Amino acid sequence: MRIAVTGSIATDHLMVFPGRFADQLIADQLAHVSLSFLVDDLEVRRGGVAANIAFGLGSLGLDPLLVGAVGSDFATYEVWLKEHGVDTGAVRVSDERQTARFSCITDQDDNQIAAFYAGAMAEAREIDLTAEADRAGGVGFVLVAPDDPAAMLRHTAACRTLGVPFAADPSQQLARLDRDEVRELVDGARWLFTNEYEAALLLERASWDRDDVLGRVGSWVTTLGARGVRIESAGAPALTVPGIAGVETADPTGVGDAFRSGFLAATVRGATPEQAARLGCAVASLALAAVGSQAYEPEAGRLLDILRRQYGSEAAAALAPVLGGAS
Repeated sequence: MRIAVTGSIATDHLMVFPGRFADQLIADQLAHVSLSFLVDDLEVRRGGVAANIAFGLGSLGLDPLLVGAVGSDFATYEVWLKEHGVDTGAVRVSDERQTARFSCITDQDDNQIAAFYAGAMAEAREIDLTAEADRAGGVGFVLVAPDDPAAMLRHTAACRTLGVPFAADPSQQLARLDRDEVRELVDGARWLFTNEYEAALLLERASWDRDDVLGRVGSWVTTLGARGVRIESAGAPALTVPGIAGVETADPTGVGDAFRSGFLAATVRGATPEQAARLGCAVASLALAAVGSQAYEPEAGRLLDILRRQYGSEAAAALAPVLGGAS
């Protein structure tokens, strides 16, 4: 089954300042700040929720269709994604804006000064998902990830019109959405993805209780950090799958995106929700141990070793067919 992943595509520019910001601030001049920091290190990392998830799906042997908006500076990033199995044919290239960018300077006390430039992401609302799906030969499932809010609403409406099952992943954009927008994005989703904080925020924003949500979605998948994941469906007991133990944290950025990649890859290949959650946790553990959202390598043998160690030989064997195309 072909998956379309809609959402943000961005780059992260991370810098390190060897001093302390506080030493550069003058108390009685804070109304007139003009500072420049000479940094010792710069890392440019590939990111964006949709791009991260598409990377994971492509590396697991699927052929995901990435749907989002970028600037003319996307060329090198596009090559990287294509090399990892991602179809970028539905990516809109802006003539006026650059690709979304997160810039952050961290000092020696771990204080940060950051800015996020939405850039071309604002043009994602111009993308016609129906036309892009037709051009790509059709899609069987759509993940609507954080993006320009108008784009998220448009893509969700397109899924309903097409009769294509979709997953709702509003996460970082929940703070920007009003009650009716949250309800529109969630209602009818085959899968709803949140973390624990986002789950509480979603209920507050939508003015719904948990049963209201479960009555409107197929299943609600809530990631619980190191504790794993909880899957809830109306009329059924909640299923909790433990996370992978003993993982040394290198960088938590993009771990939730890696989980979604593993979960969806297993789901579209016929795995049960429990099996899908196990694979999602295994892929997430690889991302957690790597620096950068797209720096991990979900090689089948390595994933099966993780699954065998955490969940047992039978659990690993059940997921072996799912991993047949992993890089």
